Amino acid sequence: MTGEELNQDALFEQGMARLSELLGPAWRIDRRTDGKEAHRSGGDIIVTMHAKGESSYAHLLVDVKLAGVSPRIVEETLLAKLDLLRQLNQYTTLLLLTPWLSRPTQRLLRKHDISYMDLMGNVSLRIPRPAIVIHTEGAMRAPQALATEPRKATLAGPKAGRLVRLLTDVRPPYRAGELAQASRLSLGYVSRLLDTLEDQLLIRRDGRVITSVDWPNLLRTRAEREALLRKGSYVGLLAPNGIPSVISRIRHLPPSGLSNIAVTGTHAAHTVAPLSAGGQLMAYVSPLLDEDDLVDELGLIPVDENANVLLLRARDRSVFERTETVKGIPHVALSQVALDCLAGPGRMPAEGEAVIEYMKDHQDLWQISRIHDLLTTPQP
Repeated sequence: MTGEELNQDALFEQGMARLSELLGPAWRIDRRTDGKEAHRSGGDIIVTMHAKGESSYAHLLVDVKLAGVSPRIVEETLLAKLDLLRQLNQYTTLLLLTPWLSRPTQRLLRKHDISYMDLMGNVSLRIPRPAIVIHTEGAMRAPQALATEPRKATLAGPKAGRLVRLLTDVRPPYRAGELAQASRLSLGYVSRLLDTLEDQLLIRRDGRVITSVDWPNLLRTRAEREALLRKGSYVGLLAPNGIPSVISRIRHLPPSGLSNIAVTGTHAAHTVAPLSAGGQLMAYVSPLLDEDDLVDELGLIPVDENANVLLLRARDRSVFERTETVKGIPHVALSQVALDCLAGPGRMPAEGEAVIEYMKDHQDLWQISRIHDLLTTPQP
């Protein structure tokens, strides 16, 4: 027996032990050992789940995968297996078992009614007969031992955020070189990140041309990798005269100040998706502005808690790209509003989803139709 088979067996045993815990003592799980497994491919293992003392049972085809499972693997491999399985035996449930599954992969598996289980607590099992429904959520990120290989680009970090914004704000088609030029990123980095996005089914390509972008899920996936209020990324302030007074003072900043500040978060979301009233006023501030002078100019007081104004320190100048002026106040672009809300605390993710719904219904109002329009426009 090879090392890989030993590892597959170890993964299978751990998975079945976890499944047994979830089902409880009223169920027994048996692996088929009658020799018919000799013709299975890869990590496919057939098990039977018996209800003790009853005639009820269910069959599982357990697909054991040691390597990471991306949405592209689901689409190109598991959907074909599921289709064949349903043609042969509609009462056998396909269960994917792997060390860890990302949230986008989990969503795609549930969409196609494929059950899954990983060792990090993410489980979705749906069996129609006998009726069994189990759903648990575990780790959102892979453990260090399963982290992405160093040379594979991820959606974390300011450079990735810049490309995500561009892919969202500009309608395809376009090529990697055009994206690199418009984003002022290296072609090598852009190409590696595009490979990752294609693997996650967040973009589609025809040869070297990107033909479509799943920008709603691209924004969601990026937000899962970033926290809006990281330690040291903002300063909390109190507006003694209320937030309307601060907004009025922002409106009367000199042009040099207005070009280096932009409202985001709840107050920006309210302009297109007013879910609720109130909330903290959040605004990005460029390093070009003196933070202490701005605090004084806006009439704010630094506080350690109960802040109602947050000045966010921009990690990348791209947060100020494609801003819009709303009633004399600079707001970040809708794509940035959605990202920040999705990555924010409390009710902000729901506000981010509402912004995305607005963006879907009004795509012609905010999305740039051609990347050529950006390439011929001087960048700030």
